[in-house]
Amino acid sequence: MRIGITCYPTYGGSGVVATELGIELAAKGHEVHFISYSQPFRLSGRDEGIFYHEVPVSSYPLFEFPPYDLALASRMAEVAEFNGLDLLHVHYAIPHSVSALLARQMLAARGRRLPFVTTLHGTDITLVGLDRSYLPITRFSIQESDGVTSISQYLKDKTLQDFDVTRDIQVVPNFVNCDVYAPIQDEAAHAEARLRLAGPDQAVLIHLSNFRPVKRVTDVVKVFARIVREIPAQLVLVGDGPERSAAEWLARDLNIQHNIHFLGKQERVNELLPLADLLLMPSELESFGLAALEAMACKVPSIATRVGGVPELIDDGITGLLFNVGDVDAMAQGALALLTDRPRLEQMRTDARKTAQTRFCSTLVLPQYIAYYEKVIAGR
Repeated sequence: MRIGITCYPTYGGSGVVATELGIELAAKGHEVHFISYSQPFRLSGRDEGIFYHEVPVSSYPLFEFPPYDLALASRMAEVAEFNGLDLLHVHYAIPHSVSALLARQMLAARGRRLPFVTTLHGTDITLVGLDRSYLPITRFSIQESDGVTSISQYLKDKTLQDFDVTRDIQVVPNFVNCDVYAPIQDEAAHAEARLRLAGPDQAVLIHLSNFRPVKRVTDVVKVFARIVREIPAQLVLVGDGPERSAAEWLARDLNIQHNIHFLGKQERVNELLPLADLLLMPSELESFGLAALEAMACKVPSIATRVGGVPELIDDGITGLLFNVGDVDAMAQGALALLTDRPRLEQMRTDARKTAQTRFCSTLVLPQYIAYYEKVIAGR
């Protein structure tokens, strides 16, 4: 198949999933064309079978805001026609689904069929889409899609309830390449890499996000502050965004800044995650929890919140621990209980890796997308 993929090419979960999906599809022999305003950050530019098409957005004095959605629709139609695409797969409903709908109509007027699949990722439904100024067009674009998938049952149910759509939505969970995201097998190499972050007797905790308010990064710092009072530990913060400054200032106020590593955006998080003992994910809402899945594949359990689709991923007490939003004391106590009980932590690490391998590996999820594409292309 020849598949066009559009996503936000940033460090958010929807862009990560879309990019990894394209990489996996290309590895299976499909031709993948990414269409966006910049190249997705996880693409190396040298992947066989993957092509990138930039969306140029002109800026005129007349426009207060450049009309990206219209430029995207035009570029989608051009790329599809020139490269003979079989299908468009857009990630994040706003504005990608609307742009795909316009592209489909443009090509239909010239006698060419271009079906498109919309994948719902989370805040496009739970936050942006519920804004009254966007709700009608979001509902319409979902309803008019040739196929719709969501990354969790929670998100599917919320979409059906809040948007009152009548069409079917298929749940296809997020996935991880279990060969790329894996524990470091060489014990000496693992120990050497950990020593760059922490002392030999120190625990290592990690947080990975885009540092938006919904991720509650300051709660990460508060939880860690309680942990480091009890045991020697280091915290690794991977990512960047609007809440980074607040987290940095809080670390200084709590006098724990020397125990925290702000690494910023990192492309090879698969090399950092295996160095941690636990992942901290105290989010206000997660429609799935991709960071936790990537950590689980690396044999790292999570201290997370019992929200959204997280309970579909993390089995509380087995592959991680779940708490109420904002309960930093309980999260810290849960983390300390694991970090001071190595046999229990090791069992949880083993169970986390096993769950990733048996439920969420790309080898299991990719065939679901391919089968869905084939149904949509066939008009079923």
